[in-house]
Amino acid sequence: MKKNIGTSLALYPTPLVVVGAVVNGKPNWLLVGHLGIIGHDHVMVSLAENHYTNQGIKESKKLSINIVDEAILDKADRCGCVSGSKEDKSALFEYVTDEAGVPMITQSPVTMVCSVEDIYKTKGFESFICTIDAVYAEESVLNEAGKIDYRILKPVLFEMPTYEYLKTGEVIGKCMSLGKK
Repeated sequence: MKKNIGTSLALYPTPLVVVGAVVNGKPNWLLVGHLGIIGHDHVMVSLAENHYTNQGIKESKKLSINIVDEAILDKADRCGCVSGSKEDKSALFEYVTDEAGVPMITQSPVTMVCSVEDIYKTKGFESFICTIDAVYAEESVLNEAGKIDYRILKPVLFEMPTYEYLKTGEVIGKCMSLGKK
C-alpha cells in the first residue's frame, strides 16, 4: 500500500540549468531547477516572481538555458546563492551573445536560446513559456548523427526534496523496445 505524502513535487530529478538574460544592460545568471518540456519545440522555465532575472526576461522576451555539467557546477551553484540585485553576476561566466543579444555561457556544453511566447502566473511564480529558437552544442557532446549524446554530456541533475545534485546514470534500455519482448 502506498502512503500519501502530501502535495510535494514528485517529478524530480530534473536537469540543472543556468538561465541567462540581460537585466539593466548586463548579463545576469540564475540557477534553475524548475523547467520542463511542453512540446517538441517549447519549454517552460518557472521562476519565483521576485527574481531579479525576471525583469530582464519580461523586457527582452529572450533567455538562454545553459545546461550544467560538473565542470561548471561550482559557478552554477554560486548563481543560486546570490541575487543579481545585490551582486553583479555578469562576470561569473565567460559568455558570448547571439544576434539578438542573448547571453550564452561559453563553458556550458549545450545552450538553448529561447523566445518567450507567454507568461503563466501561479502563486509566487512566473512560468515563461518559450519557443526554442536555436540550440548550440559543443561538437564533443554530439554523436555521429549530430544529436546530443547524454552519455557524453552527463548533465547534472537537481533533486528538489533533498536539494542535492546527482550524476546521470547508465543506459538501462531502449525506449519503446522493452515492452516488445
